Amino acid sequence: MRSQAAVPRFMSLLFVLFLPPVSSSSSRPQWVLQRVPVVLPQQTEARSAPHFLSPARLEVSSPCDPECHKRAPRPSYWDLRSLLAYETLHSDGQLTETAIGIYGYDPSSNTSPAYASGSSGKAERSHVRRKRQIFGHDGRFSIAGQNFLLKYPFSVAVKLSTGCSGTLVGDRHVLTAAHCVHDGKNYVKGAQKLRVGFLKTKQRDTHASPFYLPSNFTNHVEGGSAPYTPPTNDKMKFQWIRAKRTHVPKGWIKGNANDIGMDYDYALLELKKPHKRRHMKLGVSPPAQRLPGRRVHFSGFDNDRPGKLVYRFCRAGEETSDLLYQHCDAQPGASGSGVYARMWDGRRRRWERKVIGVFSGHQWVERQGASQEFNVAVRITPLKYAQICYWIKGNFVDCREG
Repeated sequence: MRSQAAVPRFMSLLFVLFLPPVSSSSSRPQWVLQRVPVVLPQQTEARSAPHFLSPARLEVSSPCDPECHKRAPRPSYWDLRSLLAYETLHSDGQLTETAIGIYGYDPSSNTSPAYASGSSGKAERSHVRRKRQIFGHDGRFSIAGQNFLLKYPFSVAVKLSTGCSGTLVGDRHVLTAAHCVHDGKNYVKGAQKLRVGFLKTKQRDTHASPFYLPSNFTNHVEGGSAPYTPPTNDKMKFQWIRAKRTHVPKGWIKGNANDIGMDYDYALLELKKPHKRRHMKLGVSPPAQRLPGRRVHFSGFDNDRPGKLVYRFCRAGEETSDLLYQHCDAQPGASGSGVYARMWDGRRRRWERKVIGVFSGHQWVERQGASQEFNVAVRITPLKYAQICYWIKGNFVDCREG
């Protein structure tokens, strides 16, 4: 039975949801299209077959905080070519490495810090403690009922067989975190036979919502209203599709599992067949102050809520050129989720959601007895956009504006 105190709050929420959004074209937060560099493969060579021995680590942490990243030296053009070179794992177990060239890139415009490895850049390590991944009140919302789960934007969230989450970014492509398939030293157990899970109904969902919700419900949610939790329906299952290829940037592959570059914690999976769902477009990550309400959003499959899709949004905090820090509540299993924003596309004259980052993991550092904690997303920079877009499109002509 709904408590008396909850009824006024719920009715006021419905009132807010039904109010039409008030905004002029000049006040709308807008996507700013920009010309991006070209990242092209140059030479591909075979590498030794991976071992696939270690299980995927769903909790990735780093001792390098925002100040640590900001102090790191700016990578040179040649550094970036090395960081953006990539490995491709094929479903038959073959492994290749591809060198890349970068064109149309102005190094003076790049503020992307290299990952600070070495004692001069790292925060002081302390005793082992439990990481806080829920900041205060748990602000996550379980999404249930096919009216929500099977419709955009929630339908773009998928589960990986290694335990992570991912986001559909092409007709047969999934963006996820690199640590979901590679531990920094080798490919993890299950990476060769990686599968991607899509939530489907076991039978027709007969659970109807007790209140009518407008078709643009999620648009209001992204505008800042508190989400309404639909009625629970457990009659869902995963349908799995095998991955054909997995691309991982060399910026992640350090050769030492303890020296992890969170700046490059992203990977792209190519499926063996099209998924036939609507996917979300890629976008170059704008500065946090340009995001509507300075908020970011993502949905994933947190381990503490098995079989449930979990949505959350929160205010973006500090940022570097490659990382976005926030306090979005998340548990292991959510890593790899696509972090997105919804803004106005002036060219197409419509609201558009775009993936601007990949949820990576947790950072906890202690300086002079005071602890700092963050959840971290890898931002899609112009160079990363160019690389990921090429992986998806297979050409650079369709990847010049992000």
